[in-house]
Amino acid sequence: MAFELLDWIVVLFYFLIIFGIAWWVIRQQKNTSTDYFLAGRNLGWFVVGASIFASNIGSEHLVGLAGSGATDGVAMAHYELHAWCLLVLGWIMAPFYMRSKVFTMPEFLEKRFSPTARTVLSVISLVAYVLTKIAVGIFAGGIVFSVLLPDINFLGMNSFWAGSILVIVLTGVYTVLGGLRAVAYTEALQTIVLIFGSILVTIFGLQALGGWGELRNILGPEMFNLWKPLVPHGVEATWAPVRETGRMAWYFNDNYPWIGMLFCAPIIGLWYWCTDQYIVQRVLGAPDEREARRGTIAAAFLKLLPVFIFIIPGMISFALAKSGQSQAIQNVLFNADGELIREKAQQAFPLLVANILPVGIRGIVVAGLLAALMSSLAGVFNASSTLFTMDFYSKFKPKASQQQLVWMGRIATSVMVLIGLLWIPVIQGGKGLYDYLQGVQAYLAPPIFVVFFFGVFMKRLNAKGCLAALITGFAMGLLRLAVDTPVKLGDFAYQNGSFLWIINNTFFQYYSLLIFIVCVIVMIVVSYMTEAPAYANLNGLTYGTLSATDREQSRSSWTIGDVISSVLVIAIIIAVYLFFRG
Repeated sequence: MAFELLDWIVVLFYFLIIFGIAWWVIRQQKNTSTDYFLAGRNLGWFVVGASIFASNIGSEHLVGLAGSGATDGVAMAHYELHAWCLLVLGWIMAPFYMRSKVFTMPEFLEKRFSPTARTVLSVISLVAYVLTKIAVGIFAGGIVFSVLLPDINFLGMNSFWAGSILVIVLTGVYTVLGGLRAVAYTEALQTIVLIFGSILVTIFGLQALGGWGELRNILGPEMFNLWKPLVPHGVEATWAPVRETGRMAWYFNDNYPWIGMLFCAPIIGLWYWCTDQYIVQRVLGAPDEREARRGTIAAAFLKLLPVFIFIIPGMISFALAKSGQSQAIQNVLFNADGELIREKAQQAFPLLVANILPVGIRGIVVAGLLAALMSSLAGVFNASSTLFTMDFYSKFKPKASQQQLVWMGRIATSVMVLIGLLWIPVIQGGKGLYDYLQGVQAYLAPPIFVVFFFGVFMKRLNAKGCLAALITGFAMGLLRLAVDTPVKLGDFAYQNGSFLWIINNTFFQYYSLLIFIVCVIVMIVVSYMTEAPAYANLNGLTYGTLSATDREQSRSSWTIGDVISSVLVIAIIIAVYLFFRG
């Protein structure tokens, strides 16, 4: 279905509001590093919560998560039910960050361990942003445009690349000029547009299909089961290579086995929500611990929505194609033999928008799609520029003026975008956008999770143990990426049963757990084999070195209402797990 005039008017109106807000923020901005990178530490709890949600709910959800719904049902809902990780951020980790008055997460690691640890984490974080958030955001923007506006051709570029570059330019303008304040305030509005638009997609999709009962009848109970078996159905449980798949059954499972979801997914979740600059930067922009905590609670409630507004629409799109109720969607998602084409599944959400929604409503939803794409890119642009400027440039030029710091942040953002563009072919070679994203995060997250959480809870761990864990874990993650990349880029395969073949075919969650176990052992062993840290330098940075004043300040920052709200989040998560039992 082609865009009509009313759809274009709605989208244009959305852009006018977004850039109007950004222009107002830019005019209010003080040209200081605190104002540019942390919004002057003056963000209220709703803006903090909405900004966290909008930054998280981006391209990987609109394209990748809906695509995983089409291929694997609710399996990926585990990651979306990690709203409890936001409570860990607000109640446990945020007080340490707020007391330290840091700009970045690597800066906190410097205070806890050493300057070298800060540098290593900054490098890992920047690599992660290029390989995941920036490249994925650009790729997903192209997917959306190629489905909704397939006839666009600009300077020899097809709709995929023209759309990718357009999203980058539009987002980069207000991000580069306005900093975190412009990002946070525009994200607050984008959250509303995104949620409203996605709810409309779910409603109209279910109406077109015939209701929730019809969805379950078409797809069957297995697509609604959160707890997948360790071994795929129909595959012999053996350590020997399986001829039919060419993979080792106990190592690999396309359907996300429960043991990986139970033990690996929380590690990735806690890394992402509690230690990643991309998310925590919004919390650092709050004026105090109370606003920061309430912002994370608000974000936790919002985080419960993606299961129903992204995964379910992906399943609806697949059901419409499978049942033959939408020939247009079926022609894209299925091959001539009636089998689902996995790499096409990431078009499930935009296909639903293009073929199911009425005129006008389609424009609102496309505005929501653009909101998600732009908000996630804006967040990572700002986080990347903060990391590079505060953790690298300011070290080399300690006497740099506030204006120089701001301008260097803008330059750093532009360079990282170009690198992200070059990485897109690797994503295209994967079996799915969300699968690619979770895989890369699984390889890079464990060492960061270990040094932050173990560092806060165990005061005996020292800088040498931290560095050993970071370097070991990062090396293991890069090894897996180096082994996987040639396979994804072309028709390449390792010799069956070889060491590199085993690494490439080990299910990504199991490999992530291996990295985690190795990092824990390395950090503890190295720390206890070397001298203890100077505890006087760790005041307020670990639980073992908190003063009575620190504890009292934290206790006075929350009310019974905050506790009840947090318990309600946990109760809803449990209810969703009980609902999706197949």
